[in-house]
Amino acid sequence: QVQLVESGGGLVQPGGSLRLSCAASGFTFSSAAMSWYRRAPGKEREWVADITSAGGSSNYADFVKGRFTISRDNAKNTVFLQMNSLKPEDTAVYYCYAKSWIWSRGYWGQGTQVTVSS
Repeated sequence: QVQLVESGGGLVQPGGSLRLSCAASGFTFSSAAMSWYRRAPGKEREWVADITSAGGSSNYADFVKGRFTISRDNAKNTVFLQMNSLKPEDTAVYYCYAKSWIWSRGYWGQGTQVTVSS
C-alpha cells in the first residue's frame, strides 16, 4: 500500500534552516506529482509547494517563495523540502502528499513537526 513517511522536522531558531524528507513506497514514485502542505496551530492545512512527477517544474506559495525549495530524487523515491530563513510563522506540522493521474485520490503522510522559536 501507499506509504509516505516524513522526517527532518525539529526545533530551529528564526533565520535557521531545515531539510524535510518524505520517503515514499508502495507505488511508482516517478508517476506521482508530490506536494508539501502544512498546518499551523489553530489554522487550516495550507499548500506550500509542489513538483511534477519528473521534477521538471515546481510551484510555491507566495509566503515561502525565495526561502523554500522543493526537489525530488526519483531513484530514491524521496521528495525534499529545503527550508531556509525560517520564521516563527513557519511553525507547523508539515505533510507530504502524493497524487497520480491514475489514482482516484491522493495520499498523505503522517506529518513532521517544525517549530521555529528562539
